[in-house]
Amino acid sequence: MGIDNGLADRLWNKDVFDEYDDKDKCKDHVLEQYKLCVEMADRISARRSTANTFFLTLNTLVIGALSACAEKFSQLSVIVLCVAAIVLCYVWKRLINSYRQLNTAKYAVIGEFEKKLPASPYWSAEWSALGEGKDPKKYKQLTAVEKWVPIVFMCLYLLLCAAIVKELSTASSKSITTCERTVPVQVDSLEILQ
Repeated sequence: MGIDNGLADRLWNKDVFDEYDDKDKCKDHVLEQYKLCVEMADRISARRSTANTFFLTLNTLVIGALSACAEKFSQLSVIVLCVAAIVLCYVWKRLINSYRQLNTAKYAVIGEFEKKLPASPYWSAEWSALGEGKDPKKYKQLTAVEKWVPIVFMCLYLLLCAAIVKELSTASSKSITTCERTVPVQVDSLEILQ
C-alpha cells in the first residue's frame, strides 16, 4: 500500500508490552485500539465522501448559474467566476489526494494491528481478494476515478474562459479594423488649386 516496513517498530510500544502481567488484558487493549483505528478510517472515508459531495454540488451550482444567467453576467464576471471555480477545483483535487494518503496510512496501521490479532480480515483476506489494488478488473481504487472529476470541471471552466477571451479578441479586432478604414472625404476642387 505504499507505507514503509518500519511501521511495526513505530507502532508497538515494546516496553509497555513487557509491563503487562495479564496477556489477555494486553490483547483486549490491542483489540480496542484496533477497533478505534478501523472506526477512524471509516470516519475519514465518510468525510471524504462529504467533501466530494460539497465540491460536486458547488461546481454544479456554478455551471447551472453560468448556464441560466450567462446573458446577465458581464464577460469579466464570468471569467472571474471561472477562475474562482478553477481554484476551488484545485483545492478539491488536493483534498482528494490528502484523503487518499491519509487512508493509505490508516489502513497500513490497521494491517499491522491485524498481525497481532487471530484474524486479518482486511489486510490478508479482503485486500488480497481484491488483488491488492493492482488488478483493475478485481478492484478499481476510488481515487483513480474521483481525481478526474475536478479536472473535468477545471477543463470546462478553462474552455469557457478561452471562448470568452477569443470572443473579446475577435470583437476588439473588428473595432480596430473599423477605426482603420479610410473614410471618403469630399474636397472642394477650388481649395486644392489655391
